[in-house]
Amino acid sequence: MAGSKPGRPGASKGKKGPTKGTGGKNKRSLEGRGPTPKAEDRAWHPAGKRKAAAERYTAAGGKGKPAARPSAGRGGGAKKADDTEIVTGRNSVLEALRAKIPATAFYIAQRVEMDDRVKEMLSIATHRSIPVMEVTRPELDRMAGFDGVHQGVALKVPPYEYAHPHDLLEAVIDRGEVPLFVALDGVTDPRNLGAIIRSTGAFGGHGVILPQRRSASVNSAAWKTSAGAAARIPVAIAPNLTSTLKDFKKQGVFILGLDGGGDVSLPALELADRPVVIVVGSEGKGLSRLVTENCDQVVSIPIEAATESLNAGIAASVALYEVARRRAQ
Repeated sequence: MAGSKPGRPGASKGKKGPTKGTGGKNKRSLEGRGPTPKAEDRAWHPAGKRKAAAERYTAAGGKGKPAARPSAGRGGGAKKADDTEIVTGRNSVLEALRAKIPATAFYIAQRVEMDDRVKEMLSIATHRSIPVMEVTRPELDRMAGFDGVHQGVALKVPPYEYAHPHDLLEAVIDRGEVPLFVALDGVTDPRNLGAIIRSTGAFGGHGVILPQRRSASVNSAAWKTSAGAAARIPVAIAPNLTSTLKDFKKQGVFILGLDGGGDVSLPALELADRPVVIVVGSEGKGLSRLVTENCDQVVSIPIEAATESLNAGIAASVALYEVARRRAQ
């Protein structure tokens, strides 16, 4: 037709406007997926796995041990894809071997300096048929992780198995001993946890109780700082720390919270010879409100005014020492 403009190659020759039947195209993709499920409602999420483990524990009538949590801390060792931990350092590795932790491999550096501890490690590993792997120091450095110290040895162990708080309490009572526990409220540094485990063992404590959320876990950094005490001192997981403390109180256990603004000074403490749980809060936030409300006494540690506060590990050590000293009188 004369005067008509040539069309662009490939251009549509149809009418402008929507094509018949396309009004709902991509509508479903625009609707969104709805609200994000809670972490504990996602089966693949660590919180979901903990919830499922707790449900299995309850269904079993509270028998056995709850499943161990995934490690929450960073420092001290490399986290493996198979969910194992690497324990490093001669004292930590030796204590773990002595305690018959079901290790799967013992690593030793090439041309390592042999002392009595290393000889005992090799003897135990050989006797228990634990594979002994000679590796280079750079490989051990990688296993120990950033800022880790391995001293030429490392041990591959399965995830830590946590106890249940009530099982620990019943075991102590059955032995006729006066319970002494430390509970952590918001302590997230695994090195502080390791130091508290070590102090608990040194001053006659029976175990450490961790809340299920917002807490450090017994990982390689905690193992290292505990200097092997994690092999002897049980650590329990409380699904709800406040509820656990209430249950302990019903069984005659006194709850002592540590706080700089406490109404009782540690030297004036009169409950040391009673069944006791010492609750330690985080260095920054201290004890949570609900935990504080359930304490029988909030205890302060006298310190110089120039020192604003003590970290969780030191505060727990001082309190444990005072309780142990009074019980020995």
